[in-house]
Amino acid sequence: MKKLLEIIDLHVMVGDKEILKGIDLEVNTGEVHALFGPNGSGKTTLISAIMGFGGYKITKGKIIFSGKEITDLPPYERAKLGIGISFQKPPPVNGVKLKQLVELCARENGRLIERYAKELNLTEHLEREVNVGFSGGEVKRSELLQLLVQSPQMVLLDEPESGVDLENIALIGKAINLLLGRKVEPKNGRPIKQVLKEKRKSAIMITHTGHILDYVEADYGHVLVGGKIVCGGNPREILHTIKEYGYNECYRCFTKEEG
Repeated sequence: MKKLLEIIDLHVMVGDKEILKGIDLEVNTGEVHALFGPNGSGKTTLISAIMGFGGYKITKGKIIFSGKEITDLPPYERAKLGIGISFQKPPPVNGVKLKQLVELCARENGRLIERYAKELNLTEHLEREVNVGFSGGEVKRSELLQLLVQSPQMVLLDEPESGVDLENIALIGKAINLLLGRKVEPKNGRPIKQVLKEKRKSAIMITHTGHILDYVEADYGHVLVGGKIVCGGNPREILHTIKEYGYNECYRCFTKEEG
């Protein structure tokens, strides 16, 4: 597997507070990594730093994407290299129709706008202002429509199931699998993925509840606590441990190994 993203000893400050305190992470082409952690642990800070957003100051460490160091690149350069993001709570954009925004994202995929909009039940929303009056599920699907036509190599998903009902989670899960180039076949109540060779996309997917894992199969899981990745492994096993014991158990396990 080819290494797509490498994060080395990443330290990030927001304002005068250090949020990330030495993150090491590798994501290979075609892999999906689930990121767990309590509120305020640094999950959104991590993907915002990967994307290069202002307000997130990298004080130490490196971010390497597709063999190129991008630590100091602006967000638009990272997007051009093939990184895309779906926000947890994207704002409404008055005066701009969804179709206009999607056309800007499309590049050579403009012919697919109508197809993807239909699959996401957003055809009637194309002529509406971006996210204005949209439900939670419609906002999430709008974000995924933009990513589908952008077709990035690496996708950063910030709680795609947040504020979404069960019917929309299923549709969002289907869209994410389409975006990642994964064919999913249910088996014994769990999604079994098949990565299509011509669409090997990678993702870091933040999840607070774990519901999205019923629809999108993650290859690896990580727990972020206090600005550090304190454990990693099978995402479903991690989720089970969190539900049963809470995040404190993950941190105790980490500190025990460190000692």
